[in-house]
Amino acid sequence: MIPARLLVGAPLALAFLAMSGCSSTWGCSDTTAKRGKAAVRVQVEDIYGQHLGASAEIVDWRLEPHPQLPNGGDQVHYRYRFYDADEFNGPALDVCAVDKKRVALLCETVHSAEAFGPNGDHTGDSWLAVEHPAQVAGVLLIPNDQHYQTRTCAQDGKDGGGPHPPEPAAVGDQL
Repeated sequence: MIPARLLVGAPLALAFLAMSGCSSTWGCSDTTAKRGKAAVRVQVEDIYGQHLGASAEIVDWRLEPHPQLPNGGDQVHYRYRFYDADEFNGPALDVCAVDKKRVALLCETVHSAEAFGPNGDHTGDSWLAVEHPAQVAGVLLIPNDQHYQTRTCAQDGKDGGGPHPPEPAAVGDQL
């Protein structure tokens, strides 16, 4: 027979263990943020969809040969700018070259820490080597901050889990 005191205290002890991180993966859950609307200018969003106070924009883009591969054909050369971003732990956003239907042709992630331009204006530039440059109709930013990456339950059943940014944008994604 189990003493009544033990039965009363067992749920409390289990709750304490779960809150202290001493639970197994059955108590771990992952959630993924919804991807924000891609645009030329975006307000940076955290994993809860809240604006972080920073913004970013694609300043311009053009098709041209990369200076290090002049015989490689045209690539997408774009310039971007971050506003009000922390230059050390600032946001990281996905950038995609898209066709006229806003289907991603190629994407990459840009970090505000890499945007240090002249006079501290937080500008940067990069290149996207899309397979069919003539299909490019624009370059868009996705507002979800990719900088904050935590471990998933599958990676760490004890300390992982919780909210995560959406999966990085990929070729073929409808933006």
